[in-house]
Amino acid sequence: MKVGVNLLNFGPGITPDSVARWGQVVEGIGYHGIFISDHVAITPSVRERYPEPFYDALITLSWLAGQTKRVDLGTTIIVLPYRHPILLARHVANLDQLSNGRFIFGVGIGNAADEFATLGVPHNKRGPWSSDMLAAMKALWTGSGEVTHHGGYIKFDRISAIATRQKPHPPIWVGGNSEGSVKRAVKYGDAWHPNRVSLASLRDQWLPLLKAEAEAAGRPVPQVNVRIGMHITKEPITAADRRMGTGTLEQVREDVKGLEALGVPYIVIDWYNWPDIEGTKDHERAFQMMATLAKDVFDLKNQKVR
Repeated sequence: MKVGVNLLNFGPGITPDSVARWGQVVEGIGYHGIFISDHVAITPSVRERYPEPFYDALITLSWLAGQTKRVDLGTTIIVLPYRHPILLARHVANLDQLSNGRFIFGVGIGNAADEFATLGVPHNKRGPWSSDMLAAMKALWTGSGEVTHHGGYIKFDRISAIATRQKPHPPIWVGGNSEGSVKRAVKYGDAWHPNRVSLASLRDQWLPLLKAEAEAAGRPVPQVNVRIGMHITKEPITAADRRMGTGTLEQVREDVKGLEALGVPYIVIDWYNWPDIEGTKDHERAFQMMATLAKDVFDLKNQKVR
């Protein structure tokens, strides 16, 4: 099991220096990936959780490509409808080239209605719009010479193919906790990337659905690469609704062992817990938690749980 860390790219504690240090610390400890989230217009509904400064995901990862040497660089997730597919396909391909093939393209359909309205994108069509974008971008990455795409929402003619470093394209992780995201992952993705699902729902609901959709489509079952929050406590959390990744080190270890037993090959961990916006300044505490997890929970070198 590989383990990535979701770096904060927003909030009062985030600066270029802090982002660079996070990249160096995460890579130095031995984690396998650095991941960053996405917003474009910091509207009122977005600002509540993701206040300025907000550093663009793809620009920040491009910068981190030069600050790091080994770690994967990924998005968790890029909101597909916020950008034109030709521009986004080029940005992804360039980042993949500049990072020497370390990029992972995590994508989703987004949710903030006021952000969609500000950007002039129909919120109620974001699912099929996103699927059409993926089809268009994959055509640009895998085509040769000139590429034409006429989908339900995206249309272009005779656009030059865009080369990526990884073939046929960087890994596509389709995010979301919905049946639509599962179907999108089967049709267009290399992995399904749910956020903070429970172990029980993953085992009993989502994995059977993913396998059934893949079988119905005659396609391989995508990987399941899970994003979870991490909050370490001194005392066990006994509540019935305890979230995976929260509690004592032993509880967290058992959670991750459960994911490992289900065959999850890659997880992405969050260290920041909203609504503690001021917590974005507490980097030293977060670094200590990353080091503790690497010492007591994750055997990063051998890619397994201790």
